[in-house]
Amino acid sequence: MQARKKYVLLGLCACCWLVLFYWGGAVQLRLLRLLTRQRGEVVRPWPNWTDRAFLPHYAHLDELQTDPGTAELPRQRRQAWSAIYKDSRCRMETCFDFSRCRRRGREGFRVYIYPSEKNDRVSESYRKILTSIGESRYYTSDPREACLFVLGIDTLDRDQLSGQFVPNVDERIRGYPLWNDGRNHLIFNLYSGTWPNYTEDLGFNIGQAILAKASLNTEHFRPGFDVSIPLFSKDHPQKGGERGWLVRNTIPPRRKYLMMFKGKRYLTGIGSDTRNALHHIHNGKDIVSLTTCRHGKDWEKHKDSRCDHDNLEYERFDYQELLHNSTFCLVPRGRRLGSFRFLESLQVPSTVRAVGNERVLVLRQRTQMLWEAYFSSVDKIVLTTLEIIKDRVFSHISRNKYMWNSLPGGLLVLPEYSTHLAHFPFYYLGLGVSPGQEFTAVIHAVSPLVSQSQPIMKLLQVVSKSKYCSQIIILWNSEKPPPNRSKWPAMPVPLTVTDGRRKTTSRFLPHVAIETEAVLSLDEDTVLLTSEVNFAFLVWRSFPERIVGYPPRSHFWDPLKRAWGYTSKWTNDYSIVLTGAAFYHRYYHYLFSHYLPQSLRALVDRTSNCEDILMNFLVSAVTHLPPIKVAQRKQYKELPSPQGTKSVPWANPEHFNQRQECVNTFASWFGYMPLVHSQFRLDPVLFKDQVSVLRKKYKDLERA
Repeated sequence: MQARKKYVLLGLCACCWLVLFYWGGAVQLRLLRLLTRQRGEVVRPWPNWTDRAFLPHYAHLDELQTDPGTAELPRQRRQAWSAIYKDSRCRMETCFDFSRCRRRGREGFRVYIYPSEKNDRVSESYRKILTSIGESRYYTSDPREACLFVLGIDTLDRDQLSGQFVPNVDERIRGYPLWNDGRNHLIFNLYSGTWPNYTEDLGFNIGQAILAKASLNTEHFRPGFDVSIPLFSKDHPQKGGERGWLVRNTIPPRRKYLMMFKGKRYLTGIGSDTRNALHHIHNGKDIVSLTTCRHGKDWEKHKDSRCDHDNLEYERFDYQELLHNSTFCLVPRGRRLGSFRFLESLQVPSTVRAVGNERVLVLRQRTQMLWEAYFSSVDKIVLTTLEIIKDRVFSHISRNKYMWNSLPGGLLVLPEYSTHLAHFPFYYLGLGVSPGQEFTAVIHAVSPLVSQSQPIMKLLQVVSKSKYCSQIIILWNSEKPPPNRSKWPAMPVPLTVTDGRRKTTSRFLPHVAIETEAVLSLDEDTVLLTSEVNFAFLVWRSFPERIVGYPPRSHFWDPLKRAWGYTSKWTNDYSIVLTGAAFYHRYYHYLFSHYLPQSLRALVDRTSNCEDILMNFLVSAVTHLPPIKVAQRKQYKELPSPQGTKSVPWANPEHFNQRQECVNTFASWFGYMPLVHSQFRLDPVLFKDQVSVLRKKYKDLERA
């Protein structure tokens, strides 16, 4: 009987502890406090961020209170979200049809844009997004080819009080035959919800669509499925965009102001507490935090005792001057989670007072990389979104984190070429590797072979004698068929003649026959010495990400014509090295053929001109650096064309005019001028020095 009572008592105690454990809360806390106090221990509760003991110099409690009429419970937010976004557990594996993208292998990533209806209102920002997609290499006008679909309906602003709000989206998208509950669809959004709570309600059910959204709450973000994009204004440029404000080796890295913020202060509603608290860090010296109450129609109804002073102080400082001269840039939330200042501050790094100068400079350099690679234009924001999705679709040939977070950025690293870092020229230095010790010569031939004395015959002999030459490829672009192998001279390296299909751009195709990293691009009438070839190749091995060669050209801005000009005059600087005699990495063949738009390549083929200028534009856009000119004999002259062959193209005045037009066309597509001027030239040691020629390694360079 006694044993039975003991078991009953133990069972009751266990039940009591289970109830306490289940309900938790105040009972557990009081019990814990009681037990610890009995042991003589002092219990220190977790600090409350509104406790004056922890914020002695900051906001008063009454200043940090949110308007009770606008507060929203977490449960209400979740209910609002679940009502609109019913597929909150979507992942690529569950809500995306991969088969649509793999019908054509790697070429299967195509994006279709639904046509807009006649009376549709499309904002300037959304029109830029659609333009970026429509001009990309992924666009298709045939929905049957599409892997991804983008709405023609403007979904950027889903604030019902906004003039850009488009009603009845749910009804319209359900009428699309290809909607399929949003599967394989991409929806862009910058603003969601409306006053006073600004929830993330888009006003229509996105279903299984991928959401590319600014101000995306982590609670609702679907990892590996949605894409977080920055909030950008309607004035954000379509292409190019401004360069960052960091000049290389800017010393000292700290600026006049340690930290700054200048923006609206919301007097009521969501976001008011965040910016309300900022004025307490303002000292008017190295920390500047400026807010104004003067916004909205009825701001005076809600003005507080600080408004008049804040408004006056706000006008004393120029925003651009603060932004350019601040080490820190605060990015506090406003009504929504996102802020335009995220993009603005990427041009000035955000940091903290305790961070050392070296770290400040490193962070500033990193923001420049991110800004210029992904955020400086609408084009880059949209293409980055598409490339992220493409990497998820073709995960076996996707970019790694190093490629995304290192120069030149993921948009210029095409994983279809390779997923190995050591195969790209701009990673050699960081990896501590050197390029190969051999090159492939690619000779562009447009004239029929009618004589053994033609310049191409001597050029073959000169190049093949180089100890670094691995093979020679003749790209035959003549109207007449190539001669038999017996017509070509005997050489110590393999010779391959391949059909160029009479296209000028074929010289930059990623020919599978090219086995070396280095490519020596040559015109058929180029006049060089073997020693010149050897020296230029050794220079290229030190600068494998650049074009290294001989004939220089330059560009300039013509203020009268308000256009770019092109010149072949010998001057003290240059920005182009012609690819008629130049070394570069073979990856640029792949980038030229797969990154540049078909419209530019078609222009080159139509005019049989400008391919060398376009390649210089491309390489400088990747590196942000100029090409490198090496020493060449000044006695170089163009030889007259052999009898029976076409005259050289540069003898035609129209040839030069076309090149002028090409420079402006290329600059327009890139959105800026990527070419960089340089006065740098590399000569051999002892070149032109008054010493014995016997002491010089490259003697022939001075004799001719």
